[in-house]
Amino acid sequence: MKQVCKVVICAGVFLLIGQLAGAQCSICTKTASQLGEGPAKALNSAIIYLAGAPLAIMGYIGWRWWKKEKEVTAHEKEKNQ
Repeated sequence: MKQVCKVVICAGVFLLIGQLAGAQCSICTKTASQLGEGPAKALNSAIIYLAGAPLAIMGYIGWRWWKKEKEVTAHEKEKNQ
């Protein structure tokens, strides 16, 4: 239960930090500065949005791996006892 709380807290912190992050490379920053304030914010939000899908997929794969390893470890402990 403690690990679940740690994961939830870390995920919340990363989500908050992600909103404040300027996720732009130098080329995107130069382009955004030429577009103006509104489109620049939209471009930054789109970059963060597009980064979310691969991170969500990796998180799901990691969660499934962790869950499977937990089951295997529990099963091995039962065998050894």
